[in-house]
Amino acid sequence: MNGFLNIDKPSGITSYDVIRRLKPFLPPTRIGHLGTLDPIATGVLPIAVGYATRLIGYIRDNTKEYLAEMVLGGISDTQDKTGRITTVTREPVSETAIAKALKGMVGEIEQIPPMYSAVRHRGRRLYELAREGMTVHAKPRTVTVYYIELLEIVQENGRQMVRLKIGCSSGTYVRTICHDVGQTLGCGAYLNSLTRLRSGPFRIDEACGLDALIEHPGEISTRLLPPDFPLQDIPVAVLEPQQVWSVANGSPVLWPGAEDNELYRLYDQSGNLLAIARCRANEKGRVLQPEKVLTGGLK
Repeated sequence: MNGFLNIDKPSGITSYDVIRRLKPFLPPTRIGHLGTLDPIATGVLPIAVGYATRLIGYIRDNTKEYLAEMVLGGISDTQDKTGRITTVTREPVSETAIAKALKGMVGEIEQIPPMYSAVRHRGRRLYELAREGMTVHAKPRTVTVYYIELLEIVQENGRQMVRLKIGCSSGTYVRTICHDVGQTLGCGAYLNSLTRLRSGPFRIDEACGLDALIEHPGEISTRLLPPDFPLQDIPVAVLEPQQVWSVANGSPVLWPGAEDNELYRLYDQSGNLLAIARCRANEKGRVLQPEKVLTGGLK
């Protein structure tokens, strides 16, 4: 069994918990997830099964889209509702001021990863250090926020809630965006809820619920997306039968029309994905040099 499962992760469990719950219903094979979701978050969590785990590094579209709810007027030591909340103010903030602060978060920005995160510092996760009462100054990371849509501002139980749609690059912390907006406004802010709507080509309207899938494990094979599903932007090269053996053994094959340094998906005549290769030039001309050989092809 090889391919991707587009899972709608429920709140309250870790990304690895999703793998742990799926494992009993899958054959003994490699399993991995694409992009970690915090326990409070829901939404798209792609799961790679079998040979598909070896293709994760070739997925070019890593754009993420989120639906987020931000609370104004308080700060959290985890930057979300699970932490220790300190009230700063109960005075509402104008829509104009909120919109201006959000605009300042769009584009290429520097983010300092929160202490309660999986980022490593000297070999240890930051959240491990935080639980021991330690604070370290993590290095800022450059991320890109493509857009922030202000969807709604409401008052609930004396709190000002702001609902947002955010498109961003991989590695962006939405709770840090909320925290930084609160700092800009001077009122404090933290993340109340988060749903991932999209992770590259994986979308929430095509995702399957984890509980439903576990209740009906016979549907796993029908919900499994092909291993090349997220690789559609990589050009294809269909090999002649005599070239298949060379590729299976990691040897390059001549491909005169290939673009220098471009990646290619190599298939046999039956449509089986055999390898991911890169165009190189040697004394014979342009060749496709396999980088990741998937012996026997993938189905």
